[in-house]
Amino acid sequence: MKILVTGGAGFIGSHTVVELHHAGFESIILDNFSNSQKSALQGIEEIIGKKVTFYEADINNPSIWDIIFSEHQIDGIIHFAASKAVGESVLKPLKYYRNNVGATVVMLDKMQEHKVSNLVFSSSCTVYGQPDTLPVTESSQVKPASSPYGNTKKICEDIIQDTVKTGNGLNAISLRYFNPIGAHESALIGELPLGPPANLVPFLTQSVAGIRGELAVYGDDYPTPDGTAIRDYIHVVDLAKAHVSAINLLLKQTTSPENPYYDFFNIGTGKGSSVLEVIHAFEEATGKKVAYTIKPRRDGDTTAVYADCTKSNEVLGWTASKGLVESLGDAWRWQEKISK
Repeated sequence: MKILVTGGAGFIGSHTVVELHHAGFESIILDNFSNSQKSALQGIEEIIGKKVTFYEADINNPSIWDIIFSEHQIDGIIHFAASKAVGESVLKPLKYYRNNVGATVVMLDKMQEHKVSNLVFSSSCTVYGQPDTLPVTESSQVKPASSPYGNTKKICEDIIQDTVKTGNGLNAISLRYFNPIGAHESALIGELPLGPPANLVPFLTQSVAGIRGELAVYGDDYPTPDGTAIRDYIHVVDLAKAHVSAINLLLKQTTSPENPYYDFFNIGTGKGSSVLEVIHAFEEATGKKVAYTIKPRRDGDTTAVYADCTKSNEVLGWTASKGLVESLGDAWRWQEKISK
């Protein structure tokens, strides 16, 4: 079976292509390399031992969908391609609505036109905003997003669910995942942001490698045990495997126009770690000392978010298996490789 992976050369996308291969699927990659590099394709191919099919194009372009669907029988789509930096979204909201929401509408139009039925959408825990209680379950209140990025994910979820409800043959799952970190154990693929990283772990590894300046810890006055913000950090390989589980679940559905399938799942470890705990875990994993500076909080950041993954464990049959120290060790091995 063939799965189209938008953003398949990106951090999560590349690892998902690998796990799809291990599960017996063939991936078709669609990526414009706006926040990824073609070297990821080489890493994928070395891991799986075969060439991958890829198209270099912007998913906002309707014609590329026609080309792909005419050349391949696509059984499902995993949709990663999007702009993803919370801070940048605050400064450039229109870029995020154009890239994230607009492109999703184009994709859904083309899926219906070409009768492609199965979609796994890359959503985010940002749809919960700052939750009232922790851990976050799928029944937790979805609040107004604290950033345009988070709002695009919620809008896309709504658009997808509304499209499923029309009974025109679309079945979909949204995966609301938490903070992906780490790298493939081979160190052949990993996170490779273009420009200064917007996320904690790649900035941390680049700082220790001497590529960036001292690590900035944004805020030490949050109402948390050590004053720094808390997130649920999940190994990217675990996250990739969740997408395979979601595709398999969609393919098993027996649906009809009167009874289409849509659901959403939290994908995390179920454990929150503060920024300082991440720093200490990195030092434990690598033996490297991390220099950091405390700076004011950033706009759009929430205090603490971590997942209750009971539903994904029970319905998807998936659970995270890798811990924080292992994840940070893999991230550092990847950094060492690309720094040589």
